[in-house]
Amino acid sequence: NPYILATLLFGLGLGTTITFASSHWLLAWMGLEINTLAIIPLMAQHHHPRAVEATAKYFLTQATAAAMLLFASTTNAWLTGQWDIQQMSHPFPLTLITLALALKIGLAPMHTWLPEVLQGLDLTTGLVLSTWQKLAPFALLLQIQNVNPTILITLGLASTLVGGWGGLNQTQLRKVLAYSSIAHLGWMILILQYSPSLTLLALLTYFVMTFSTFLVFKLNKSTSINALAISWTKAPILTSLTPLVLLSLGGLPPLTGFMPKWLILQELAKQDLAPLATLAALSALLSLYFYLRISYAMTLTMSPNNLTGVTPWRFSSPQLTLPLAIATTATISLL
Repeated sequence: NPYILATLLFGLGLGTTITFASSHWLLAWMGLEINTLAIIPLMAQHHHPRAVEATAKYFLTQATAAAMLLFASTTNAWLTGQWDIQQMSHPFPLTLITLALALKIGLAPMHTWLPEVLQGLDLTTGLVLSTWQKLAPFALLLQIQNVNPTILITLGLASTLVGGWGGLNQTQLRKVLAYSSIAHLGWMILILQYSPSLTLLALLTYFVMTFSTFLVFKLNKSTSINALAISWTKAPILTSLTPLVLLSLGGLPPLTGFMPKWLILQELAKQDLAPLATLAALSALLSLYFYLRISYAMTLTMSPNNLTGVTPWRFSSPQLTLPLAIATTATISLL
């Protein structure tokens, strides 16, 4: 029903906007709750057992994270008499809130729900979950100062490594995208303390790249690596561009995805954290392996030649192809 859909999407926008605009912890918490409640029906709309299971998992983790956040902010108010987001001073609520937000966006070691949930959803809802749902917790993470840097660095490094290792053994594209999301979030958290603007840059480029990847898979109607082998017959032009999109997501120069990684490594080196920068760069190689595997399955193998399969791409829908064209161009546009 379009009215219900419009209401839910409005709720999704409203929740994020409330969190963006709030300076009081209770209001921020309320925005996150509205956001979660709005996306739940969108996730379960197909009534497929997988989707319902994913929705239940998502709901439980988000509710836990929100409860932790509420508990931490109440504790903070109790200890310091302060409800303001930017006036956090006590280490205990600060740590707890950081962990709650990490659980919300799926940073390692609180990441295990993310691949499971993403696997149960269709690609459009999965795209919303991978991009829009990250905005509100990031707005809060950017606002809280003087967090113990060790926590953020541990979370970030664990996420880049888990995102690399986890994706290696996957055949399902949505799980691969989930692990890729964990790895990218790890990069953002690593630099959060030293240069928030770089975190925002990385988030923005990640959004653009994920957008084009999800839309490519949606146009191909493919959810596993094997299904990509016949994508040449479905969308030839797109198939020849996809490896560039995937390599950009993996962060290879001279594509867009290399820019945030380059700047983050440079900033970490400036902060005398050369070992950390080296570890992060090496963990990016792990992610690169599975992106290469997908592009190999899609483009570098001979596709089966059936002429009947060639017709659909001529008649693809404009509401999908225009955003796809914009996102793909932005992802591939050189540094």
